Amino acid sequence: MSKKIVSISSKAFEEKIGSFVSSLEIPFKDITNYCLAFIHRSVLNENIIHVTESNERLEFLGDAVLELISTEILFHAYPTKPEWELTDIRSALVRGKNLASIGLKLGLQDYVLVSKGELLAGGNTNPYIVANTFEAFLGALYLDLGYNEAKTFVEKYVYSTLSEILEKALHVDPKSHLQEISQDKYLVTPTYEVLKESGSDHNKSYTVGAYIGTKQVGTGTGSSKKKAQQEAAENALSEQKNWEKTIKT
Repeated sequence: MSKKIVSISSKAFEEKIGSFVSSLEIPFKDITNYCLAFIHRSVLNENIIHVTESNERLEFLGDAVLELISTEILFHAYPTKPEWELTDIRSALVRGKNLASIGLKLGLQDYVLVSKGELLAGGNTNPYIVANTFEAFLGALYLDLGYNEAKTFVEKYVYSTLSEILEKALHVDPKSHLQEISQDKYLVTPTYEVLKESGSDHNKSYTVGAYIGTKQVGTGTGSSKKKAQQEAAENALSEQKNWEKTIKT
């Protein structure tokens, strides 16, 4: 099922990624796409390693695979829950913050290749980049070993975080929760402002600020404005103790 779509000249890099994949007990057949999963677009114009493309296409595939597998697992695990609640739970599972946390625990940041400038800015540990790398890795796994192996991987590393998500009510829509707090305490509705846009037209990254009145209470980054707003609201909720006393009622 795997197809070679990138040329990587560094044998050492292939061996490094092969060792990492093996450490996860993944019986890979072709290491090529796993290597590609760790190629950030910033490295394409630098002579670090010879590649013909970045991990963006694999990320696109992995995102869809993750959503399908998560949907199937939740559908069977919770036969009495309504669609809207399953959607909220799935959103929390596949949210960038959760994937970044999983990716950092797996050590993906030690393998992802970014440009020198991006590396100096901490790019290899940037939650957005780590989350995207996780999705690209899943895409590579799906191409190499198929749906069942990809599902096993998701069950082991993603679905296993569900108990904490439910316990901390992280599946509750953060924008709705922040709005309830803001309207109840301050009689205003939170607003969101795009602070930064980066990336090419087909692979944009947005950084958004969440505001209560004129006070910025959170910041989030995502591949769409909607995702960035969700991250900003979630960040605001996690920092509530730091800003709630500074806002005048």
